[in-house]
Amino acid sequence: MVALYDLELEQLDVNIAFLYGELEEQIFMRQPEGFVIQGKEDHVCLLKKSLYGLKKSSRQWYKQFGTFMAERGYIRSAYDSCVYHQRLAYGSHVYLLLYVDDMLIVAMSDINDLKGQLKRKFEKKD
Repeated sequence: MVALYDLELEQLDVNIAFLYGELEEQIFMRQPEGFVIQGKEDHVCLLKKSLYGLKKSSRQWYKQFGTFMAERGYIRSAYDSCVYHQRLAYGSHVYLLLYVDDMLIVAMSDINDLKGQLKRKFEKKD
């Protein structure tokens, strides 16, 4: 499709994607090994953000990302919840495909605008 319609294609990777998710409930955990404070070995930690290894982390990342895209006028595909698209004023489209923390962006020429918005919100690699 990219070659047929002479579209631009960019690949991005979000660093530490699962840590962007917001927790919706209180989650406590034991202190990590080696992080025990003398005299407080039996204390637990209250998590303020998602953490790798939590069952909810991936779901929270997808919710955070979906909200981010919706706020910018992108529509989630009815056929695949990891595909977002936006029709621009002059009839062109921008598509973003999300797989865990990797993204493909496809467009005629408007990729840099979306890349800039993503960069301001999430730490990413091109």
